[in-house]
Amino acid sequence: MDKKYEKAKEKLKQYKQEHLLIWYDKLIEQKREELLNQILKIDFEQIEELYKQTKRKQDFKDSAIEPISYMDKEKLSKEERTAYEEDGIRVIKEGKYAVVTMAGGQGTRLGHNGPKGTFELEVGEKAPIPLFTILAQTILKARKKYNAVIPWYIMTSKENNYKTTNFFERHNYFGMGQENVTFFIQNELPMVDVKGKILVDEKGLVKLAADGHGGIFEAMRNDGVIADMKRRGIEWVFIAGVDNVLAKMVDPVLTGMAIKNKCFAAGKSVVKNNPKERVGVFCKKDNRPSVIEYTEITDEMAEATDEAGELLYGESHILCNLFHIKAIHEIAKNKLPYHSAFKKAKYIDKNGVIVVPEVPNAYKFESFLFDAFEKLDNMAIMRVKREEEFAPVKNAEGVDSPETASKLYMDFMKHHK
Repeated sequence: MDKKYEKAKEKLKQYKQEHLLIWYDKLIEQKREELLNQILKIDFEQIEELYKQTKRKQDFKDSAIEPISYMDKEKLSKEERTAYEEDGIRVIKEGKYAVVTMAGGQGTRLGHNGPKGTFELEVGEKAPIPLFTILAQTILKARKKYNAVIPWYIMTSKENNYKTTNFFERHNYFGMGQENVTFFIQNELPMVDVKGKILVDEKGLVKLAADGHGGIFEAMRNDGVIADMKRRGIEWVFIAGVDNVLAKMVDPVLTGMAIKNKCFAAGKSVVKNNPKERVGVFCKKDNRPSVIEYTEITDEMAEATDEAGELLYGESHILCNLFHIKAIHEIAKNKLPYHSAFKKAKYIDKNGVIVVPEVPNAYKFESFLFDAFEKLDNMAIMRVKREEEFAPVKNAEGVDSPETASKLYMDFMKHHK
């Protein structure tokens, strides 16, 4: 018997996960090899600990939560804005600035079969434009404006990497040069059922799920992205999701603000629509920058205002953040904490039947990028206008849908030609 098989079998027995080999004999040789490699790669101690965490309730009562200071981009004086822009433009022109787009998701929630970045948005009378194309146009405009090379790094997933890279090849890397567009793959973790058993997917392999946007730092380190940035002399890195079509990814004001305030990170915020809006907000937790989720904030805190009537906790985190390369290097040394999400997950049961659950049945483990903020002494927060910098495409209809994003994008383009 294969040594690798015996090793996997022994490992599974130790952690009472023997069911993962139940369909081994029915798999073709290539899939058998893949399954054994999956099993040998799993950190079962970690999975056991994460499962135990699902039984514990998080308690923030012992943390000192306070409002965080921010600057409103609209209220900067002409002198302040010019000073920030000068510092930021210098960084960009010297080739020390890069953009990272998190694009590991599929467009299933939008009814799209393929990487989310290839979802096409209706933006006027011309043909619909893929999200990747819209973001590429933003970067190309900045390259032209500042006469600078701005490398673009794109985080994909195992599920969509081939289709994503193929899309960029077909579009000739949007004229940026293949050497300036780099892909790296997001990490994955097994999903477990309510009893802590790892699920078997429809192909008879381990059921894996992407480990959340907080896994970006570790993925950047593992895939040599940080090393590549250092080789290029990159100092500042802007990280955002693929689905915000108004993301201003090359922003000298934000960059200059971070430099002037001696911060190794900066984040953009938009003011909450109302105290109950379901968004995470910037705050200070135990005197360090943080984001508190809407599920964690009390009604009293959500509604609290300052003397000017502004919400004390009103700065929504919109996943548009800037990091110095030194901060990324430090954050990537350690794993960020994982959070569990109870999801519906298809799997194969012990009788070989594909189960499609109608209610949540499994835990997915993911880390959040904003947990990295707590590793920093400080960060600069800049409030921007929602209608100028935040038009996400998340839901098929209603709030943050293609319809709302399309309108915001077209309105913006009309006034900023």
